[in-house]
Amino acid sequence: MKAQDRYLKFVRWEEPDGLYVGYCPDLFPWGGVCHGATEEEAYRQLCALVTEEVEELQRESKELPPAATLPRCETWRESKMSIPER
Repeated sequence: MKAQDRYLKFVRWEEPDGLYVGYCPDLFPWGGVCHGATEEEAYRQLCALVTEEVEELQRESKELPPAATLPRCETWRESKMSIPER
């Protein structure tokens, strides 16, 4: 496994921006680091940025941050609770 594969990466739609925004909280804790018109475009950019960051840290002999962020799996019950009844 490549070092960059340990980090959670995700893309989500950001209504205020009208774009998909890419996140990798363990490497870029300040928020979204790239955007794209499609999920695929934003994810490609995000993967490139994660790879670049990991390689730069390794070149500088710096310790990689721990891959601590885990995906949150919403349960069916939680998803039903968040949808208002009509």
